[in-house]
Amino acid sequence: MKKYITYTFIILFITSCSKTSEVSNSNNPNTTNNNFQEWLVPLGEIRDGGPGKDGIPSIDTPIFVDANSSDANYLDDDDLVIGIVKGSQIKAYPHIVMDWHEVVNDNFDGFPVTISYCPLTGTAFGWNGIINGQITTFGVSGLLYNTNLILYDRNSDSNWSQLRLQCINGSQISSIPETESVIETTWGVWKNMFPSTKVLSLFTGFNRDYGTYPYGDYITNNDFLLFNVNPTNNTLPSKERVFALIDNNLSKAYRFENFNNGKVVNETFNGNQYLIVGNNNIINAFKLSGSTLGLSFQYNYSNSEEFFIDNEGNKWNIFGKAIQGPRVGQKLTPSKSVVSYWFAIASFYPNPEIYQ
Repeated sequence: MKKYITYTFIILFITSCSKTSEVSNSNNPNTTNNNFQEWLVPLGEIRDGGPGKDGIPSIDTPIFVDANSSDANYLDDDDLVIGIVKGSQIKAYPHIVMDWHEVVNDNFDGFPVTISYCPLTGTAFGWNGIINGQITTFGVSGLLYNTNLILYDRNSDSNWSQLRLQCINGSQISSIPETESVIETTWGVWKNMFPSTKVLSLFTGFNRDYGTYPYGDYITNNDFLLFNVNPTNNTLPSKERVFALIDNNLSKAYRFENFNNGKVVNETFNGNQYLIVGNNNIINAFKLSGSTLGLSFQYNYSNSEEFFIDNEGNKWNIFGKAIQGPRVGQKLTPSKSVVSYWFAIASFYPNPEIYQ
């Protein structure tokens, strides 16, 4: 469960808690460490977040514990987590920890994956850790664009906009990260779906008060932004969490309140057919094509891995994998999507549609 402190102490608290090996350099956006001056976004809209490069330290040797172990008792069932299933491994990364680190460089059966979470925009992604054939890790640059995390990769020192999903400065400029499917939901829901999950432990190697939320009333105060964003859109409350489809430079937002008691939506967006399925705690979306276009889907969640079914008798989990039925083992094509605060998705993908 989160406790709160006022923003007055945020920067001081983050930087003063760093262990001795942490970097505390000031990062000036006008003179980047990679010596590349070209940016894909207006330089005047890039902000120095305060702690400096690596002042918010990534977790590079994550330790995980069983969901039913006493070391996982720091979590309440309504705490938000970022969940991933890849190969034989199932893992959860709680906001309580990610609020303080923003980046976890992890490994799945030898395959590198970086999980990033920006607490200022409420956005989480999984990125393939191989760029141009080379394994890399990512860190927190200390810079923000539209109040959103800018990561840097440690091979080239290039800067990557998390929510834009693109390298915006450096030798990798214009490159697009390969994403991994992640889900944001509550710890209680995630445990019910995947009881064998591991969860990121508090043994991070850093001294942080993980029960304390570092940004005051930021989550609930719709008038509180640390920096201006461009453009602004007041159609919805700025901090309302929405599920957003991203298709090229367009986005469509789905409000969790419209999925109370469970819902399946099958609709066309930007010329593609999508299946959106969820409830007030969790939503995911898939791009339909070929034989899946002829399927009729129905929400069917009852506190287990099964989340929806179809007219062929298949049972599908939240990641779009058929876990029972004639298509068992098949996977629906994942969408490019994210849970985001409204103001953030609307600033990166202007004038998003809103599902009615």
